[in-house]
Amino acid sequence: MEDNNTFITKEGLAKLKKDLEYLKTEKRKEIAERIREAKELGDLSENAEYTEAKEEQAFVEGKIIELEYVIKNSQVIESDKKSDCVRVGSKIKLESENNKIEYIIVGSNESDPGKGKISNESPLGRAFLNKKIGEEVIVEVPQGAKKFKILGIN
Repeated sequence: MEDNNTFITKEGLAKLKKDLEYLKTEKRKEIAERIREAKELGDLSENAEYTEAKEEQAFVEGKIIELEYVIKNSQVIESDKKSDCVRVGSKIKLESENNKIEYIIVGSNESDPGKGKISNESPLGRAFLNKKIGEEVIVEVPQGAKKFKILGIN
């Protein structure tokens, strides 16, 4: 797995804990019930329901281990602390080609570009780290170089 330098916001940590609790309680029970029902059908050697349930059980147990690791080894960042430069947890206001954009810089486990959450490990996220209001940043994207100006940091 990854090293211990994974960052996460308080909100992200709460979501991971909620997901973990769901998997450990509801999902495990659901799969155990499916396995029990499949066993009642008889011969397990050609029982597709049993095989599917066992495969899902293995996947869920792997996900539980992964979530426990991330929760244990992530460093929680304080997203409510003020800073004069961009860091993990910063909400940044940008301008690019006369368009205004907002992003939140988050750890890789919380990344969701569709919701404006970009990873500090992504090329875009990395380019903004430690920059200040007023600075211009040029980022290489698939369409070529794109220039951003930092308008605000929260």
